[in-house]
Amino acid sequence: MKIAVEAACWLNGRGYGRHLRSLLRALLQEDRHNQYTLCFDYQPEPGSIPAGCDVRVAHAKVPAAIAASASGRRSLADMFRLSRLLSDPQFDLVLFPTVYSFVPVTGRATRLVMIHDVIAETFPQLTVPSPAARLFWNLKVAWARRQADAIVTVSEYSKRGILDRFSLPEDRVFLVGEASDEAFRRLDRPELTPLLTGLGLASGQRFVVYVGGFSPHKNLDALVRAFAAVPDESVRLVLVGDYEREVFHSYYDTVRSLVDSKGLTGRVTFAGFVPDADLAVLLNLAEVLVLPSLMEGFGLPAVEAAACGCPVIATTASPLPGLLPGAGLFVEPNEAELARALVAVLGSAELRQSLGAAGVAAAGRLTWTAAARQMLEIFETVQSRKNRV
Repeated sequence: MKIAVEAACWLNGRGYGRHLRSLLRALLQEDRHNQYTLCFDYQPEPGSIPAGCDVRVAHAKVPAAIAASASGRRSLADMFRLSRLLSDPQFDLVLFPTVYSFVPVTGRATRLVMIHDVIAETFPQLTVPSPAARLFWNLKVAWARRQADAIVTVSEYSKRGILDRFSLPEDRVFLVGEASDEAFRRLDRPELTPLLTGLGLASGQRFVVYVGGFSPHKNLDALVRAFAAVPDESVRLVLVGDYEREVFHSYYDTVRSLVDSKGLTGRVTFAGFVPDADLAVLLNLAEVLVLPSLMEGFGLPAVEAAACGCPVIATTASPLPGLLPGAGLFVEPNEAELARALVAVLGSAELRQSLGAAGVAAAGRLTWTAAARQMLEIFETVQSRKNRV
């Protein structure tokens, strides 16, 4: 088959971009039969594309990774350029790795659309606060569901949410998991890198780490309040995430103001984007990673932390209790529960050791190779199903 992969999100450093890059690399390693074409709406960086796939470019005036922000809007002309590229009759199958950058397509090709979660539908005011943007989001997702021959998601938790939210038949929704990348592993003698020391982190400090975005549903205000209740004032909270170029709805200013009002300015670091090699070191040195979100479709930062032997505190509104059994404390995402979990983990070296060991084992069971094989099976199932019609 000739497979077109819509690649507008390739530009994202983490999140959807990381997912696409990792999944595509694994597909190229596992698949010796199909031909992949990455379809961009901008010119990708030279050398950033893995060998073994073709590239085509629609040349949008503003890339979807920027235009499809919480406060932005993609132009019809840019969407048409990408749609026309993906509608080329040479393609047998078109894969949208996220509904976030979906555009309608025409032609005979089988269409697969990935919907990673139903966070925007569950918490619309926290993710897409503008009524106009919310209308466009709902129309886009509805159109994607209508056009898709199948929906693909990343966890059983998200699958149940999609089935319930959109009242879809179960045989239209498929599952392809995620995994941590090779950079995230236990290191023999981790030492702070120049980037980390440049952020003001010092050897001998104890770190509580968060990795992710600054959207309100990430619930960072509850984490800051919970951290304020930690009695050990030598512990530092490190918030990792690109708050300066956040394309999703952000409440970074609210979180920053809360840190100041709680008198935590000297104990909280806003690290911005941290490359994988540095982040792996930080997670090896951290006492715990906290993922306090109101909902997570997968929760990859927690899996990456577990792969580094870092204990996890994470929301129960996620698949993480099943993905990382014994590797963390899974709590209701409120201030009181987060505070209790922080005090428990920070106060017990034995508990941290137990959680860390379980995390390495659990994360090791999740691989991109397995994800690629799941996706290849879906390609064959959906294509053969369509051919029978």
